[in-house]
Amino acid sequence: MNIQIQRAHERGSADYGWLKPNYYFSFSNYYHPQKIHFGLLRVLNDDFIAGGGAFPAHPHDNMEIVTIPLTGAVHHKDNTGGEGIIQAGDIQIMSAGSGIVHSESNASATEPLTLFQVWIFPKQKNITPRYDQRHFDIKDRLNQWQIVVSPKEEDNALWINQDARFALTNLSAGNTIEYKNGFDGNGVFLVVISGSVEIDGTTLNKRDALGISETNQFAIKATTDTELLAIEIPMTV
Repeated sequence: MNIQIQRAHERGSADYGWLKPNYYFSFSNYYHPQKIHFGLLRVLNDDFIAGGGAFPAHPHDNMEIVTIPLTGAVHHKDNTGGEGIIQAGDIQIMSAGSGIVHSESNASATEPLTLFQVWIFPKQKNITPRYDQRHFDIKDRLNQWQIVVSPKEEDNALWINQDARFALTNLSAGNTIEYKNGFDGNGVFLVVISGSVEIDGTTLNKRDALGISETNQFAIKATTDTELLAIEIPMTV
């Protein structure tokens, strides 16, 4: 088992006033030669967006982009006709494919918005751009994994153009949960949204992250009530 630890205080960061991002991987003006990507996971940004804050219309291509609101709500609009409001409990995915132009904004003029934005390299290039969103009941992730993004039909999740899966759990203090890969040989990038856990003798706290590869399953013990995001990802093209 190979483990790479990223502590919350070691992340890149910026302050644009309305936008305060934290970067797990090199992005925008933040560059770290050892933090370019984890397998085919290219971007994981932990963003704070003030009321009224907005990313104006801009293009993307050949990237799978997943947005996970933690508090507040996001307004999405793109040039394919995709438009929606996504809130905590909702997940949004956009396949940029052959090319798409979209804007993202805080749906509130006054309340702050916090979210994870994730970019993953696609399995097939230049597909027709697509947008989707879905609400997932938070009760269904109590002490179990709730798969929210997956190409597998049996996972009943938002479809992604990659052999990747996103899973969330709310783990009660003292409980242990196993993560088992949906795809043999994938790695898992695990983020502690809140709380603290122990994995293979390592303690992780709020917003710490762990990249795990060269194993198809591992155990996680919650030392406090904890929220976790697991991003399972191919390690090679």
